[in-house]
Amino acid sequence: MAVERGEESSGSAGPRLLGAAAEKLALAGGIIILAAAFLVCASVAMRWATSNAIPGDFELVQIAVAISAFAFLPFCQLRRGNIMVGTFTSMLPLRARNLLDALWDLAYGLTAIFLAWRLWVGASETIANRTTTMVSGIPIGWAIAATSVMALLLAIAALATALQLVRSRR
Repeated sequence: MAVERGEESSGSAGPRLLGAAAEKLALAGGIIILAAAFLVCASVAMRWATSNAIPGDFELVQIAVAISAFAFLPFCQLRRGNIMVGTFTSMLPLRARNLLDALWDLAYGLTAIFLAWRLWVGASETIANRTTTMVSGIPIGWAIAATSVMALLLAIAALATALQLVRSRR
């Protein structure tokens, strides 16, 4: 986990474990989105060659994009890769900027907790109702539950970066 680009965190196991989990999750998200891209290419090629697409291709792509987007967020947060606008804060001392960034990381973490909770509620309802996609009949509750878990990991990452910024001596 890094607060500034290139600055590694302390040697404790917690931040290393969180960073490793976020990295593996982001790699899995990349594999998922690549698979979705190949699926789209195959479906378009089939449509061109036979006038028939892969049934339910758009449903699989929607699920893949949702899962991969959530998979990238914790890694992005730990690497401080989110868009930041420092127009009015760039003139502040580094310590003040770190505290302000920690405040926004805390807000982001609390928002991610709220999202994780609501996604979990939605997943529970779709699983209980056996909601499926329209064409393929794929149950969607598991995908929503997966995004809920990833939103929780994002919350942990945001709270960890906030804590690290507050503890920063610079």
